[in-house]
Amino acid sequence: MLKKRIIPLLLILDDRFVKTINFNSFKDVGDPISTAKIFNDSDADELILLNINRDNKFLSKLIFFLKEISKECFIPITAGGGIKSIEDATKIIKNGADKIVINSACYENYSLIKNIAEKFGRQAVVASIDVKKVDGNLKLVSNCGKKIEKISLENHLKKLMDNDIGEVMINSIDCEGTMKGPDYELAQKVNDLTTVPIIFSGGIGNYDQIKNIFQNSNISAVACGSLFNFTDSNPIRAKAYLKSYNINLRLF
Repeated sequence: MLKKRIIPLLLILDDRFVKTINFNSFKDVGDPISTAKIFNDSDADELILLNINRDNKFLSKLIFFLKEISKECFIPITAGGGIKSIEDATKIIKNGADKIVINSACYENYSLIKNIAEKFGRQAVVASIDVKKVDGNLKLVSNCGKKIEKISLENHLKKLMDNDIGEVMINSIDCEGTMKGPDYELAQKVNDLTTVPIIFSGGIGNYDQIKNIFQNSNISAVACGSLFNFTDSNPIRAKAYLKSYNINLRLF
């Protein structure tokens, strides 16, 4: 059985680490390098590093921070934001990432996933899926929340798995940054539709919510932003709490 993971989620906008609410309301929460080091020292299982600059999706900024953060952190790093080709993925891997995250490019070219998986192994490829409800219906959204995709969640997941995706990260835009609790229905839906490891993100406000996700699904990891930045919480404390409920965690 895979051990459950606790993953800090770092969103980079220009030269700063920010946190958003529903993909808007950007709030500066610190320097990316020093923040990543704090998470490394507080028993995070890995880091997810995303460039969310809507106007500048060039990889140069992401690569700069990836290089610096990988000097300070000795845990796996997953990085993305603007990856459109196997060449882009190669640059990210060569500059310190253990895994790459692809979101918008998946919809345009599913075979890109297979090509990257063939080169680096499927465990190195994570598909990020952002979802929100529109008129009561679940919609997939790309391009930093700007474009609604026509494909259904079920069909998108099937295409991803058919093309050797290694892991899926699902994020509820409606819950993101609110700390009011995750969309448990979404978590269960994705759990039922996939056969690959799942990272769940969006709305986590306390350790009990993480526990509920782990106890009621096969979801492999929970990624948190606001919980670790706007409270006195950290991965060490989260793991101590979850361990008391016999959650199967990786402990150092």
